[in-house]
Amino acid sequence: MTIRVLVVDDQSMVRAGFRLLLADETDIEVVAEAGNGRDAIAQAARFHPDVILMDIRMPELDGLEATRRILAADGTARVLVLTTFDLDDYVFEALRAGASGFVLKDDPPEQLLAAVRTVAAGEALLSPAVTRRVIRHFAQAQVRVPPPEVSTLTSRELEVFELITRGLSNAEIGRELFISDTTVKTHVTRLLQKLGLRDRAQAIVLAYQTGLFDAS
Repeated sequence: MTIRVLVVDDQSMVRAGFRLLLADETDIEVVAEAGNGRDAIAQAARFHPDVILMDIRMPELDGLEATRRILAADGTARVLVLTTFDLDDYVFEALRAGASGFVLKDDPPEQLLAAVRTVAAGEALLSPAVTRRVIRHFAQAQVRVPPPEVSTLTSRELEVFELITRGLSNAEIGRELFISDTTVKTHVTRLLQKLGLRDRAQAIVLAYQTGLFDAS
């Protein structure tokens, strides 16, 4: 199955670079490009891409608001935010807006390709080396009480939830808990449904916002 990608960045050279990189992959197709947030919304509605590579700082409408509007119109869309280290404060806001993760613009090509495939598969891309630090920093300033739905989670679902907040993949969670990947996926699906969350990214944001786990 081909992963359909929309590339959104206000710099044409950046868009061209991503298009060239992705064009070499047999399982990935760039279906459209956009140079600002408004155009991104229009292109997302027209082409229904599987993954949207979204820049943050753009004219007319920034990537944060574009992400909110795209996901409000299509809850199945997956937004992968493009950022740089000096935009750390935008990363948490992007995740709160519903983005499934982020990649740094200067990441090696193989990491970007892996990110696109990970997000397309329905998992959040939350790098343990960067994302947990960012989320922790900004979530601590706005700690709130966990939603009552947390009490409906089983002990196993809580275990899986905590491992998700550490950035572990389904396979890694399975090895940690000695259960199959299929069982892990079932637990993840159920805990997301119980908490009313769309994906793992929102689950991690919730955990940090509420101080649910003492993450390392």
